Amino acid sequence: MLGSPYNHTTEAPATFILVGIPGLQSSHLWLAISLSIMYTTALLANTLIVTIIWMDSTLQEPMYCFLCVLAAVDMVMASLVVPKMVSIFSSGDNSISFTACFTQMYFVHAATAVETGLLLAMAFDRYVAICKPLHNKRILTPRVMLGMSVTITIRATVFMTPLSWMVSHLPFCGSNVVLHSYCEHIAVAKLACADPRPSSLYSLIGSSIIVGSDVVFIAASYILILRAVFSLSSKNAQLKALSTCGSHVGVMALYYLPGMASIYVAWLGEDIVPLCTQVLLADLYLIIPPSLNPIIYGLRMKQIRKQTWSLLMHCLFNHSNLGSG
Repeated sequence: MLGSPYNHTTEAPATFILVGIPGLQSSHLWLAISLSIMYTTALLANTLIVTIIWMDSTLQEPMYCFLCVLAAVDMVMASLVVPKMVSIFSSGDNSISFTACFTQMYFVHAATAVETGLLLAMAFDRYVAICKPLHNKRILTPRVMLGMSVTITIRATVFMTPLSWMVSHLPFCGSNVVLHSYCEHIAVAKLACADPRPSSLYSLIGSSIIVGSDVVFIAASYILILRAVFSLSSKNAQLKALSTCGSHVGVMALYYLPGMASIYVAWLGEDIVPLCTQVLLADLYLIIPPSLNPIIYGLRMKQIRKQTWSLLMHCLFNHSNLGSG
């Protein structure tokens, strides 16, 4: 029951009311606990990844630099939505100001656009490392990597700025209740008195172009990588290359599958896909990759695994020595 939150005003509301996950209110406490665990895992694991790469001079290859940036983006993306979600699910604190709502919308969607660009950059790095190993350092120089990072950021900004402007300038004269657990742009645009389809169509086309082109280039990179790997004479070299690539493919599957499902399911409407499923998909899309990315890399990459174990042992022994002293 939503009850009184369905307020009707004659001007843009000062605040929006975030419902959480419609139809799953009885499960909100369990969702709050689950999200808290995943968020804590995401923060600790990604901080550990960033710390290890930052401290270890042997982990300064492009692959680890991109991984470090990915971990930072994951922490930002999760931090933009999860604390508010937990607050909604645990205590019912579901109001968010007009400005905060559109700020959250802008940076959440910009972060997702940055992340897909980083996954493409990581795929390109693997292609260069495996297919052109002799030219790796000459191709992926610090200047080139910086240029790639800046391009990824500019692309996300160019995509998100018009979308945020279109949605924020819609007239909101009806309900201020957002049937979502964060300020997802389609859910907010549906509250407008004007036709929200132009902004929704822009989002669909823009997301499809960005994600679609990235996926095509990533797939092309991995086809070339697999051809190069299977032409190697050494079985150990083949297994090592496939193991590294396997980590990347796992991370990409975690990101793209729920991401694309979330985008297109929202367009299908409640008649085909229940609203609670749409919202749950959108929520998991923002929290599962940040939680599992560092675990996948930590388990699959020998250097990361080794340095993680070394750092943990160092901290444990130092703590025990201090305790005995």
